[in-house]
Amino acid sequence: MTVFSLPDLGEGLQSAEIVAWQVSVGDHVIADQPLVSVETDKAVVEIPAPFSGTVKALLVKAGDIVATDAPLVEITTGKAEDSGAIVGDLVSGKKAAAKAMAQAPSKTATDGSQTAVKATPAVRKLAREEGVDLSVVAGSGPDGAILSADVLSATSGLARGEELRGVRRAMAMVMTNAHANAVPATVTDHADIHNWLPGEVPTLRLVQAIAAACKAEPALNAWFDGTRRQLHNHVDLALAVDTADGLFTPVLRAVEAGEDIPEKIAALRAAIETRSISPRQMKGATITLSNFGMIGGEHAVLVVVPPQVAILGAGRITDAIVVAEGAPAVRRLLPLSLTFDHRVVTGGEAARFLAALRAHLEQPNITRKE
Repeated sequence: MTVFSLPDLGEGLQSAEIVAWQVSVGDHVIADQPLVSVETDKAVVEIPAPFSGTVKALLVKAGDIVATDAPLVEITTGKAEDSGAIVGDLVSGKKAAAKAMAQAPSKTATDGSQTAVKATPAVRKLAREEGVDLSVVAGSGPDGAILSADVLSATSGLARGEELRGVRRAMAMVMTNAHANAVPATVTDHADIHNWLPGEVPTLRLVQAIAAACKAEPALNAWFDGTRRQLHNHVDLALAVDTADGLFTPVLRAVEAGEDIPEKIAALRAAIETRSISPRQMKGATITLSNFGMIGGEHAVLVVVPPQVAILGAGRITDAIVVAEGAPAVRRLLPLSLTFDHRVVTGGEAARFLAALRAHLEQPNITRKE
């Protein structure tokens, strides 16, 4: 009998949530076959079987939060008994999971046709225990698969309340740590973008402006661990992305190079939508952008997430009457909010960064090279 524990998933992760088992007690598994799906810091990761054998016991269930090195499953590594359910010898684990999902109840699509509910046996068992009809649950997993978190969300209207899971749990932990380990201060301004060319994309312009501002005032493109400051000669920009599941912050690498930025942003958003984004794609940012103005709001006091020392917020673009060339004029204004960790960034550094950012945004030509 061998006990397999939750392995170190890297990126400093200390725990993971069990999403779904791909095997059941009595199944024979082979090495590297998909064993269990877990959700780490906003990403779903598939853990393979470390060796071949027969599943003796599943030590945790879907929805459990398991610490690194905690036991997951008992596997008998001797000759497999004939349990009538051999997994891995005949088909791969992924195909078996797909077959299990295909056996789920069907649900009616908007056009009246019947479509199969994509859910593993473990998720369907959880749904039965919670009294949830899977045919009315929207899946947030790959290809619309229903995860345990989706089932638990469907029970959130009960009087017992809702325990934070998955993305929202990760967000709560990050925000709690940020609140305890940063001293935030905020400066605000407006950028006059009236002379932008037709078709300008605000997010793209903001990314370019942040790269320029980091070059002009590097103090905000840094990490601080409470003792040591590390300045960066590259800009890895975290983009705050709002979803129904919670906040994602995928990282756009080396934005100072200015290469294929729209395509890279689109790829990150697509990975979030399919929940295929990896933990590495959300780690290592040197500064953050929150373009909340696409939803609403003008200015905001944002949260700096250590070890970063700054986050820029962009508010709702509006028309306003301002003085332009000595006379009143209606201009398009973009509100800017820069929150920084005042332990390591001075007010002067923050003001210079914001001034450089504003100057870049007020240029009419996005093709200008720095």
